[in-house]
Amino acid sequence: MAKKQIITGSILCLIASMSWGAMFPVAHIALQNINPFYFSLIRYSIVSLILVILLWVKEGRAAFRLEGRAKSLLFYGTMAFTVYNMLVFLGQHLMGDAGTVAASIMEVLMPMISILVLWITTRNKPQKFMVTSIVMALIGALLVITNGKLSFFMMAGQHLLPLLLIFTGVVGWVLYSMGGDSFKDWSPLRYSTLTCVLGTGVSMIFVASGSALQLIAVPSWQDILSVKYEMSFMVLLPGLVALLSWNAGIKMLSPLNGILFINFVPITTFILMALQGYDISMYEISGTLIIIFALIRNNAYERKASANAKITTKRRIPLPTNLENYQEKSVH
Repeated sequence: MAKKQIITGSILCLIASMSWGAMFPVAHIALQNINPFYFSLIRYSIVSLILVILLWVKEGRAAFRLEGRAKSLLFYGTMAFTVYNMLVFLGQHLMGDAGTVAASIMEVLMPMISILVLWITTRNKPQKFMVTSIVMALIGALLVITNGKLSFFMMAGQHLLPLLLIFTGVVGWVLYSMGGDSFKDWSPLRYSTLTCVLGTGVSMIFVASGSALQLIAVPSWQDILSVKYEMSFMVLLPGLVALLSWNAGIKMLSPLNGILFINFVPITTFILMALQGYDISMYEISGTLIIIFALIRNNAYERKASANAKITTKRRIPLPTNLENYQEKSVH
């Protein structure tokens, strides 16, 4: 891998991770004036429009053909741009300041959640080092979420629903990320654009139905304008730049290398929250460090397992080139 490619890929993944880390403190401010449903819908409606223009200019009209994959695109788009965005921000809002930290920590747990999802869907048991890494990450997450207070469990009813919403949302993004493997013949821009447009369409139907039934409050123009700066940030950096930077960076570095940059999400979140006056406890810092260690440990073991597999493959004795002919003669 060329040095320039490594540097460029690292910068792109770093931009994406820090943008996502800044997303939650900024969203916390915006959600004081606008509900999570309209906040997410407006945000990704704008992102969808920008992506459509970019795709049209770069790849032309043909790139908008669904090629018989409409159901898959609709499912993955719904998981990412409806389930993830609406549930994560709703859970964050319900938990207050603690929700900002919880949502950020769940982002770092994505690689571990991916292992669990694969375990459930493929029924292939993960290796021991993966299981221990998951356990370590969960211990770290528990430290952060409870903030070291046993009283959290006594008030579990107040926190269970928001945490479940955030977790469900994160699983939605994991499924979306895994779905990208089915579209390797497409550019990251094309996959991002079509799933974003379809997912945002589902969000629009959901929010419109909820508003018609008076279950979701419709914000006034004053409410929307009051979050114009936060919305601008959410659209441009976490919504657009981070999405495209991450896809491009991962392609340059490989998922195994790029995923380590997800550790910058909670670090960025904590820095911004500290600037906002939030008192970060040692339990939250310790729990975050445990999660980061678990991710790095799992990554290191994966590299070792991959290297051993390559060595084993090289050491295999090659079959004689005339073996097939020999077998044919034996059969006849």
